[in-house]
Amino acid sequence: MPIFDFLSGQFIDVIHWTDDTRDTMVWRFEREGHEIKYGAKLTVREGQAAVFVHEGQLADVFTPGLYMLETNNMPILTTLQHWDHGFKSPFKSEIYFVNTTRFNDLKWGTKNPIIVRDPEFGPVRLRAFGTYSVRVADPARFLTEIVGTDGEFTMDEISYQIRNVIVQEFSRTIARAAIPVLDMAANTRELGQLVGKEIAAQIAEYGLSLPELYIENISLPPAVEQVLDKRSSMGVIGNLNQYMQFQAAEALGREGAGAAAIQAGLGAGLGMQIGQAAAAQTGPWGARPATTPAAPAQTQMVPPPPPPVEHVWHIAEGGETKGPFSKASIGRMASDGTLTRDTYVWTPGQDGWQKAEDVMELAQLFTVLPPPPPQGA
Repeated sequence: MPIFDFLSGQFIDVIHWTDDTRDTMVWRFEREGHEIKYGAKLTVREGQAAVFVHEGQLADVFTPGLYMLETNNMPILTTLQHWDHGFKSPFKSEIYFVNTTRFNDLKWGTKNPIIVRDPEFGPVRLRAFGTYSVRVADPARFLTEIVGTDGEFTMDEISYQIRNVIVQEFSRTIARAAIPVLDMAANTRELGQLVGKEIAAQIAEYGLSLPELYIENISLPPAVEQVLDKRSSMGVIGNLNQYMQFQAAEALGREGAGAAAIQAGLGAGLGMQIGQAAAAQTGPWGARPATTPAAPAQTQMVPPPPPPVEHVWHIAEGGETKGPFSKASIGRMASDGTLTRDTYVWTPGQDGWQKAEDVMELAQLFTVLPPPPPQGA
């Protein structure tokens, strides 16, 4: 041991700890040979506690303040050593500084899904994750139960154990709460408080406390979430028949060739019917033999033409576009005066907005209305 270290240990002894690691929970003050001079000054800052250990026994716990290590202010150590007030030699002891501030933004999460019974969907698998904070509430218990003789104890050494406790209590709480999956997002705060209350008793045995516990998200398996998305989409669509009609009308308007395609299909169908009728009249060789008596005419089942596509209409009113409306709805609006001849209307395939009286299909709605009653009637 260098002579300077020996002399500094005998004449000057200032014991303190400043931490800039942000994750150290306990740090042991190192002194050559563990010799602490009688009358040494011990500085304990806010957010710290100092645990005095003498010959393997916990002697005292110092809260924030400035202390002079003498027998008159260390009665427990005096009892252990049976010192008198005249004993001035150094004593061999250890001082552990404990960080009592909060360690924030610590992560937790379920490693495997939790199976719960949902009142609406039945058995489902859930995953959850969030954050929590932890602090040392009882430095003496924390030192004896967790740290032991570790000279530098960090948060990483205990965080895994705390995460296991959180996940275990969360699983029990979520199973007993019987909250529907769709309502869990609105109850994450209450669930976090319940889980934190259940955990408090367990981690108190380690000398720790859990000031905060947050549940950031509770999620279902991806396959179940996709089914819920489809269910939500159906709820947004509303009336499926009206939605399909609207989609068909929009498609015709976008393509621009919908009517032409329908006419081409009708023409092809009529051409096939004419060809079949001609073949039935002339026979396979183009002319019926004169000696062959005419066969009785067979009734040809001609399928009816497809019904015309019903237009849906949009109206412009007050600078806004309303609709789409079926023709029956437009007729009722014309009857009650909501739709007038000067109302601008538009339907897919129409070239811009036009007045209702200029559209042949809608002009009929106004011609069938009775004239106004004569005056004096």
